[in-house]
Amino acid sequence: IQVAAPEFGKGMVPLSFGGIPELESTVSAYGYPIGGERMSVTTGIVSRVDFQLYTHSSIDQHLAIQISAQINPGNSGGPVMQNGKVVGVAFQGYSGDVAQGVAYMIPTPVIQRFLKDIEDGRYDRYVDLGMTYGKLQNPAQRRFLGLKDDGRGILVWTVVEAGPCAKKILPGDVLLAIDDHPIASDANVELEGERVEMPEVVERKFKGDTVKLDILRDKQPLSVEVELGPVWPFSIQGRSYDVRPRYVVYGGLLFQPLSLDLIQAYQPQDLRLRHYYDFYVMEQLYLEHPEVIVLTNILPDPINTYLQPYRAGIVNEVNGEKIKTLEDLARVFSGTPDRFVVRMIGDGPPLVLDRREVEAARERINKRYNVSQEQNLNAEPPALLSTAEDHG
Repeated sequence: IQVAAPEFGKGMVPLSFGGIPELESTVSAYGYPIGGERMSVTTGIVSRVDFQLYTHSSIDQHLAIQISAQINPGNSGGPVMQNGKVVGVAFQGYSGDVAQGVAYMIPTPVIQRFLKDIEDGRYDRYVDLGMTYGKLQNPAQRRFLGLKDDGRGILVWTVVEAGPCAKKILPGDVLLAIDDHPIASDANVELEGERVEMPEVVERKFKGDTVKLDILRDKQPLSVEVELGPVWPFSIQGRSYDVRPRYVVYGGLLFQPLSLDLIQAYQPQDLRLRHYYDFYVMEQLYLEHPEVIVLTNILPDPINTYLQPYRAGIVNEVNGEKIKTLEDLARVFSGTPDRFVVRMIGDGPPLVLDRREVEAARERINKRYNVSQEQNLNAEPPALLSTAEDHG
């Protein structure tokens, strides 16, 4: 924020950050709920400290603090104070018809991590282990895995091939400790005197940092060091902000990569498309399709009549070439064959476009539908994995 008046900040003292407030301690939220000219202050207690889904992205789960102070539209982004220090930023809550007095603030460890991340002018996002795991509290299961009766250990269920733990951690491994913090069988660790979920240790690290994992594999203890980084397949199910949609328009056909924004905008009913979205990470569909390219719309023109059945179809190949990214599609369409034979995933017949007819109709289509730019490839696509190449 820039203020024109140079004397605006004169005499102001910036607020300092505090730590994580204790349970049942009192905090105050400041802001302008539902607008207004004067600042509002609401007071409540700290009810819970745990991991919560951050609704703005829809995929990120980070440390969050539940407070009973009322938070309404207009409070978001305002400070939550305790003893004259900022202990959080108000950001989300439940509406009154869901729950009363349940609001959340972003705690200072998350804020400070963000500020450190952008010191170089670039936001590298959160790192992730890229795995799913389950609690190990069943006595028979613990004995089967060769675990002591010490209340430690969680079981690895799946490992994302595009994640930092690929080839280092295997499904069936038991995680015993992370950076020398013992992992309890309920997946919690003790960090700075607080019991938090195990991923919080990773949350405080950055791209390129390492984490040490003590594991039990086939009843034998091992230590593994993992270099951390983002897990790009997760991004398909997250919201995007302040970015232009990526697309290719050819012959009045609009092609876009599958994403949460696309799902919410078009609300497709195609079951195959929904499956690719819902199970993109779980079934590791990204190995063959780092980007899932969808025919999202058809701008009606004589050259693309009777093609509506192909709408919401997923492009598999064009003229025999596998389409793995939007860049692949744009490159193929820039060629000069007589026709483009577009095969979708599934058993149906191919979609065929005559290149000369498309070229002749280009100006007409662009003028009729105000298409000023036939493609936008600005955002970098996910790097192709070597494993994806093997599946091509």
